[in-house]
Amino acid sequence: MKPSLIAVITAFAVSACGQFTDTSGGGGGSSTFPSRNLEIMAPAAAGGGWDLTARSMQSALKDEKIVDKSIEVSNVVGAGGATGLAQLLSKGQGDPHQWMVTGLVMIGAAERAKNNTDLTKTTPIATLTAEAEAIVVRADSKYQNIKQLVDDFKANPAAIKWGGGSAGGSDHLVVAVLAKAAGADVKKIQYVGYSGGGEAKAGILSGDVTAGVSGVSEFKANIQAGQMRLLAVTSPAGKEGAPSLKESGYDAELMNWRCVVAGPGLSEADRTAVVNTVDKMHNSAKWKEALAKQGWEDFYKKDSEAKDFIAAETKRIKDLVKELGLS
Repeated sequence: MKPSLIAVITAFAVSACGQFTDTSGGGGGSSTFPSRNLEIMAPAAAGGGWDLTARSMQSALKDEKIVDKSIEVSNVVGAGGATGLAQLLSKGQGDPHQWMVTGLVMIGAAERAKNNTDLTKTTPIATLTAEAEAIVVRADSKYQNIKQLVDDFKANPAAIKWGGGSAGGSDHLVVAVLAKAAGADVKKIQYVGYSGGGEAKAGILSGDVTAGVSGVSEFKANIQAGQMRLLAVTSPAGKEGAPSLKESGYDAELMNWRCVVAGPGLSEADRTAVVNTVDKMHNSAKWKEALAKQGWEDFYKKDSEAKDFIAAETKRIKDLVKELGLS
C-alpha cells in the first residue's frame, strides 16, 4: 500500500474516533454521567418534606463522591407542586440533569389544577421513602387524644380548623379519610393549606388552626420541645408514643411516599445512567444516615417498578380525591 494512502486511511480513522460518542453512560450522549451540573427541584417552599429530601440527596451524592459535578437544589412554589411539575415537563424534556423530588402529595395537587399533567408524564427514576403522617395540636390544647378531637369535629365541623400542606395533598387527604372513617361530613372540613412545612408549623403554633397534619419528621422537633402534642399517626401501627388511627378505632391509613423523577423523553441510556446514579446514592452510608435521622422508612423501588407503582398510585389517589369532593 502506498504511503499516501496509508496516511489518508489513518487520518480518516482518527477523525472517526474523534466523532464517536459512547452513549452507554447516559448524560445526553456523553460517555460519563453527569456531563454538567445536576439540578434537583423541590416543588415547594423550603422547610418541607420535598425540600428536605432533595437536600439529603444532594448531601449524599456530594459527600459520597457519587457525582463529581455541582448539585443545585431549587425551590419552585405553587399549586401544591403542580407548578413545578409543569416546569419540569416543559423545560426538562430529554434532559437527564434535571430531577424533581415529588410524591403522593403532587397527585392530588395535579388533579385539582386540572392542567392535564400528572406524574405519569415524567420519567420515574425511583421511589425513596414512605412516612407516616402525624396529627398534632398545640401543647396547651384541650385535646388530649384523637377521639376528643374527632368527636368535636363530628358534632360541629365548622368549629375545628385543620392545617397542613396544600389542598388535595396527603395532609388534606388524611383529614378526609379520617372524617370518612369517623362518619363525619367530608365536605364540611375546614382546611387551611400552606405552601411549606415551615408555614404550617407556624400556623399551628400561632393558633390559626386547631390541629395540624404533616409527616412525623416535620413535627418531631416541636414535639420534643414541648410545643406540640402528638395525637395519632397514620401508619398501620403506632409510633413516637402515639397510637395509629386504626388502633384508635378509625379505619384510616395513609403513608406519604416520596420519589425522584426526571423530565419526559429521556433516552434509554440516559434513563439507565440516572437510575444507576440514584441506586448508588440509595446504597450509600450517607443516605442510610439521612433515613435514620429523619425517621423515614426506606421505600425503594427503581426504574420500571417505580413507574408501575406511580401509575397505580396516580389512579388510586385521583379516584380518592374525586370521591371526597376535593377535585
